[in-house]
Formats: sequence, structure tokens, C-alpha cells
Amino acid sequence: MSGATYSPTIKDMPQGERPRERLQHYGPQALSTSELLAIILRTGVDGENVVRLAERLLAQFDGLPGLARASFAELCRVKGIGPAKVTQLKAALELGRRLLVAAPHEMPIISSPADVVHLVGSEMALLPQEEFWVLLLDVRNRVTRVRRQYRGSLNKATVRVAEVFREAIRENAASIIVVHNHPSGDPTPSPQDVALTRTLVDAGKLLDIPLLDHVIVGMGRWVSLKEQGLLKW
Repeated sequence: MSGATYSPTIKDMPQGERPRERLQHYGPQALSTSELLAIILRTGVDGENVVRLAERLLAQFDGLPGLARASFAELCRVKGIGPAKVTQLKAALELGRRLLVAAPHEMPIISSPADVVHLVGSEMALLPQEEFWVLLLDVRNRVTRVRRQYRGSLNKATVRVAEVFREAIRENAASIIVVHNHPSGDPTPSPQDVALTRTLVDAGKLLDIPLLDHVIVGMGRWVSLKEQGLLKW
């Protein structure tokens, strides 16, 4: 058996090492990403159990973000991944995406840029194009609403200040935070980002609805313009 790689089936593995049994006994947090993915995929292919298949899939698409961005057709071209498995995978990823945008009564209190990223960063990092979101906050800095405002290339000319603040005025928000993504993966602020931020700060002063921060989300990284000293009142 020179050159062959032994890949025992899930049934061949001790019960304590099988992903389903491990989840039942220890909870989902105890499982690796590949093991959780294996539970969704359910079966492997000849010579490759489902855990190895999950590991190969994650490696090929550079982790969960790559899987989320991959099209249905791209995933179907992977050996061992047919339409049924892709459907299950896409459904699970979409449920995870929707969970990130919680109901209003579950919204957190924002005390740092990291709280903003925790709330919307994972979803925004997966977007295929640039989007601009507005978080409305109450007097306790609790998020009352997340509004998707713009899609496409952003600058002072395309982002209308009145539209950014309209919902904040309508809902009597105490302050706002704006967030947008850089699909390139690099969250470094552009001159246009800085100029837009300063315009929004000035408008917030006039309306008495302060812009608390402008957070830019990349792939696994993010930048707070407030922390960078580029957002001043």
C-alpha cells in the first residue's frame, strides 16, 4: 500500500471521536470547523471520510469566508460535493449570516469598535461589493437598528448625508455609527473614506446626533477611524 493514505470511515472511528457524538456530549463549541462542516455534509466519498472531505473543502476555499463567497456552481465542481450537499451547506451558511443581525431587543451595547465588528463584521467581510451600513444607538449606546444604506463604490458624492441621518432623526436616535467594508480585504481608510467621515461628523454636530465612529471592515482585519484619530468632535 505504498503511497496510499488511510482514511477510516466515520463508522470505523471510535464513538468518542465521531463528530455527531462529540457534539452531543461536549457541545458544538468543542468541535473544530471541519468537524462541524462534516456534520452538515454527512457523508464522504470513496477513500475519504466526511471529515477529510470537509478539511479539503476548507483548504480549497481558504476557510468559511471563501465557502460563503463561492457560488453554487463552483462548489458543485468539487469532487464529492454534489447539488444536495451544496444546498445543505448554503442553507447552513445563510442561517449563520442571518443570526449575525439580531432582533432589536437582542442588540448589544456598543462600548468599543470591537463591539461593532462583533455585531456586523463577519457578515460584512463576506460581501462581494462595498456596502455602507448605519447603526442607530439610544442614549445608552444600545443598537436599536442596523440599516443597510448604500451598495457600490462609496465617496462624498454618492453618500447623501441627509439619507444617512434621516432614519436617525425619524427614530430619535441619540447617536450613530457607520460601517462599511472593503472587498479587497484591506481595511486601510482611503482619502475618500476620511473625507466622507469628516462630512458626517460636521452634519452630526448640526443635528445634535453625533457620529461616534466609522469602522471599516476587511478580511480578518478592521480599522476604527476614531481610534486612528481621524474622527474628532
